[in-house]
This record gives sequence, structure tokens and C-alpha cells, in this order.
Amino acid sequence: MDTPPEKTIVDWKKTLALAKRVHEAGFKILLYFHYSDTWADPQKQFKPKAWEGLDFATLTDSVTSYTIRVMNAFKNQGTAPQMVQVGNEINHGMIWPDGHISNPDQLAQLLKTGIKGVKTVDPQVSVMKHIALGGQNTEAVFWLENMLARGVEFDIIGLSYYPRWHGPLSDLENNLNDLSQRYHKPLNVVEYNWYKKEVHDIVFQLPGNMGKGACA
Repeated sequence: MDTPPEKTIVDWKKTLALAKRVHEAGFKILLYFHYSDTWADPQKQFKPKAWEGLDFATLTDSVTSYTIRVMNAFKNQGTAPQMVQVGNEINHGMIWPDGHISNPDQLAQLLKTGIKGVKTVDPQVSVMKHIALGGQNTEAVFWLENMLARGVEFDIIGLSYYPRWHGPLSDLENNLNDLSQRYHKPLNVVEYNWYKKEVHDIVFQLPGNMGKGACA
């Protein structure tokens, strides 16, 4: 029951080919797991059709086994990722409705099973939690506190920053400074578009060298 729809299988095999090209060019790899048949973001975290109708225990097992299968595919072709996102922009949760943020216990369980799959293949890989709350400090703290309280372990906080939804650069800067001091975890602005130089400067000027990257 862990097999996703054919479209998803084709998509991640295309990603394998791209990963090989990236690796051969000398770059490191950040692998995103969306756990959806389509792009996942705060407004859509739709469960893959192959997982519809599964009870929650089977769903969590499927998340783990699928994650292991994909991670092993990357590892076996010599392109193991250095960092992995378990979920994409998951401040509203993932794999709806089971993992919606309104059910934080189930969301935490799904995240932990995904992380288990990653760490089973490579215990040393860095795991990122990616939330689309670049300038929303109150909401970011709420999400992180809820997941940490439920035993979700991760290595780096990832944030999206788009001024239209996440406010001015000052909000981003204030949020990153607070999160770095509050949680003592590295931060990465893993999705952004506007104000590239300014975003880059904010990230890499965080105290204690806590800013680890910006991905445009």
C-alpha cells in the first residue's frame, strides 16, 4: 500500500536523473518530500490518491516505507542528499485531512514517521522543517512549539519569504533573530524571490552564524 500513483513515481524518477546531473556538477542536494500527487503548499496538501482510504496506522507506515524507498534510490545511484525536507510549507499541516494542523497529534506522528524513513537510510542527513512563515513570528513559534512538544526532532528550520504574504523585510529579520535565539537551530530561507540581496544579507548576518542558506 506504500506505492504512490504512477505520476508521482515518474516525477521522482525524473528527480533522480536531475540529482545525478547536479551531483556531477559538484553541488550538494536538498531533497523535498511533498507527499502529494501535486505541488504542496499552505493552501494545498492533498493526500496521494493511492493513500486515500487508508487507516491512520497504515498511512504512517506508508509514509515511512515510501520515504525509505526514495532515499535508497538516491543513495544507490551515489547521489544521497545532504539535507531533506519532510513536507513542504507545512505550517497548515500535510497529507490532509489526517495531518492538518487542526489535528497536531496526527501531524506530529506523520512528521516523525517521515523523519524515521530518512534517518533509517542515512542517520547523518540533516532534516529540515519548512514552514511558510517568513515574517510571522507568532505563528512560527506556535507551530514549532506544538511540534517540539510532541517529540518531532529536526536539525534546521526552513522558512519561505514572499513579501505579499509574509510582510516587510523587517518582519523577516525580526522573526529569524527570534527563532535562532529561541530554538538554537540553524535557519534557511528556503523559498523566496524578491529582495534577493537583502534576504541574503539578513540570513548571513544572524548572530552566532545561525543563518545557513537562502534558496531563490
